[in-house]
Amino acid sequence: MANSTNYNTVILDIEGTITPIAFVNEVLFPYVTGGIDAFLDRAWGTSDLEHHIQLLREQAEKDVVAGVEGALLIPTTCTTENIKAAVKQNVKWQMASDRKIGALKSFQGFMWKEGYESGEILGIVYDDVVPALQKWQSEGKKIYIYSSGSVPAQKLLISHTKQGDLSKYFSGYFDTSVGPKVEKESYMNIAKALGISDKKSILFVTDNIHEIYAADQAGLQVAIANRPGNAPLGLVDPSFKVVTTFDSF
Repeated sequence: MANSTNYNTVILDIEGTITPIAFVNEVLFPYVTGGIDAFLDRAWGTSDLEHHIQLLREQAEKDVVAGVEGALLIPTTCTTENIKAAVKQNVKWQMASDRKIGALKSFQGFMWKEGYESGEILGIVYDDVVPALQKWQSEGKKIYIYSSGSVPAQKLLISHTKQGDLSKYFSGYFDTSVGPKVEKESYMNIAKALGISDKKSILFVTDNIHEIYAADQAGLQVAIANRPGNAPLGLVDPSFKVVTTFDSF
């Protein structure tokens, strides 16, 4: 259970915690799936795009070797149109499978960057989040993000919201390069990276019960975000704090 007097570090999930799941499902994801054709045409031949395609290509090779169902290779020596088609098919397949893979998240973030910077995408955070960030900051607490989305994508959302640029509240960002969010070692890795030995001084807030269990096993304090539109929590250990609003902190 979270007690505001005995934690000095806050780690927040994004989707379903500080941002509505609907924003991700109805804005961010469709921006990629609906706009990938035109985006590839616009960015084709740039070193940035080639870098992200190469990451997808390397992941696809690993998936094929591992026998992942549906995995398809992205060719290197082929016509431009065939390579584009393979990239589109790969990205849409991974998104339909809701994969939390670094190469996919990097590609999505690359596309979202254009959308945020053009103003076509504007991030949404719950109205109760900013007051909580202000409160934590005034109390001298450090605030971080840990999300399955890539760090660049996290920074884009945080700095382009309807409430303005919120990056001033955050001291750092973590993605799955530190480990999967459902494994306790990932939270231990974050604590180590922050130089925090007393893991009970860290509060982790997320809507995902499996992440809650992992963080709890790592020794962190936890709070479950039960936001509108989130999946039902089901049975929850009564020792875990459940919050429907950040006014509870």
